[in-house]
Amino acid sequence: MGYGQHGGARPTPGGRRAAPGEGGVSPKPVRVAIYLRVSKDDGSQETDNQLLQLRGFCEGWEGRELVAEYVDRESGTRGRRERKDFDRMFADAARNRFDVLLFWALDRFSREGIRKTIAYLERLDACGVAFKSYTEPFLDTDNELIAHIVLGVTSYYAQQEAIRISDRTKAGLERARKNGKVLGRPDGFERWAPVLAGMKEREFSQGRMSRETGLSYNTVKKYLRRLEAPERTPHRVDC
Repeated sequence: MGYGQHGGARPTPGGRRAAPGEGGVSPKPVRVAIYLRVSKDDGSQETDNQLLQLRGFCEGWEGRELVAEYVDRESGTRGRRERKDFDRMFADAARNRFDVLLFWALDRFSREGIRKTIAYLERLDACGVAFKSYTEPFLDTDNELIAHIVLGVTSYYAQQEAIRISDRTKAGLERARKNGKVLGRPDGFERWAPVLAGMKEREFSQGRMSRETGLSYNTVKKYLRRLEAPERTPHRVDC
């Protein structure tokens, strides 16, 4: 789908295109883009239905015009993340090719953890692009009156999540030391421990953890054991 050409509309104070009737300017359609990430576990019918619903929502969205669609389809190859349209979407956002990004749900927008996800949302805001979740009405910055509130709340939760992850990691490492484990050169555990801990809290299966992180199933299993109950190991001397 091509991009609409709607130059000349005066931006709102937040940097976004003025909605019809706003600010005394002549009505110009607000350009909407759709982003949909498709998991290999989704059936094609479910995916098509989601896309059709998003398109239908745009058609009935007064003063808005759908100008672009970005769809990433996961291949299911372990360790490979195909997000070409995600990158293309951000490149187009930086070029001011749309004003609002509509996605199905936050976990369809990104599954990289709350901090990275919120960083992406803040990046959209920095480009002057609002975002709206179709299934989560509270995630909507298209309304200037609540946009800063939504961003403030999401930023707060990102900070709290960072603190929780840091505390969990420190506690896990301290528990490992008390159980006799000597932490020498990083073997990947310290890097992935907070990520896996967060996934475990959200009740991800080990198979899904493997797919999302790119780690092998056995490595995920080994790291989870170290998180839950580190075993005593003989002291070693690092070279």
